[in-house]
Amino acid sequence: MSLKSRLAAGETLCTAWSGVPDALTVELVAQQGFDCVTLDMQHGGHHEDSVLRGLAPVLAAGKPSLVRIPVGRFDMASRALDFGAEAVIAPMVNSVEDARQFAAAMKYPPVGARSWGPTYAFPRHGQGSQQDWLRKSNERTLAFAMIETRAALDVLDGILATPGIDGIFLGPSDFSIAWTKGGTVDSTHEDMMETIADVAARAHAAGKYAAIFVVDPAVAGRVVKMGYQLLAMGSEHALIALGASVLLADVKKSIGNRQ
Repeated sequence: MSLKSRLAAGETLCTAWSGVPDALTVELVAQQGFDCVTLDMQHGGHHEDSVLRGLAPVLAAGKPSLVRIPVGRFDMASRALDFGAEAVIAPMVNSVEDARQFAAAMKYPPVGARSWGPTYAFPRHGQGSQQDWLRKSNERTLAFAMIETRAALDVLDGILATPGIDGIFLGPSDFSIAWTKGGTVDSTHEDMMETIADVAARAHAAGKYAAIFVVDPAVAGRVVKMGYQLLAMGSEHALIALGASVLLADVKKSIGNRQ
């Protein structure tokens, strides 16, 4: 099933977050229990070539793939889709004009201005005709505009109303920096949680999806109740650190029990 169809069915999905620009590493991440995999070009190390190669093992694992592009690189949104991504996350969408440019890169006419050329995406997904692909692409692909600043919050309704924007992605760390005027970085800062809930409610009211990065797993249940369906987590750094910690703790416990 596609990412869009699963979200439309009301599922709550967990996406791994890959920042290591290596297809073999992406393959290992894709084989874990996550519902989908996101390749991060903004703060992660992914670049155009690693996205092109890294999407292949995600698709081979039968999972949806997403790409977070660098700030303002709306041209990369089109390329990510042409490489085979089902969804693109655009950071720092701080105005309606940002949203319009992002949507234009994501959707074919008449909704947007995306250029035709699914050189890798069409054969990688391998079904139907090119006419079917064109007809269904605007509906199948998902454009997530990141809400991370007070400027974005001020024009949230305009962003949500922009044709071609399918959902928002709340970046809680940057949002906390903006919320506290540079005072702290705290993804679960209590003073902003009511506003984070309101962002999700407004997205749903506009018929759009709500996604969020979950830094602290303990907050997952709370944000799901707010209406966030797509939860991002689990960078390679976090997965390796957590796996090593659990493995070493079990080994040391076993050694201690035998002494």
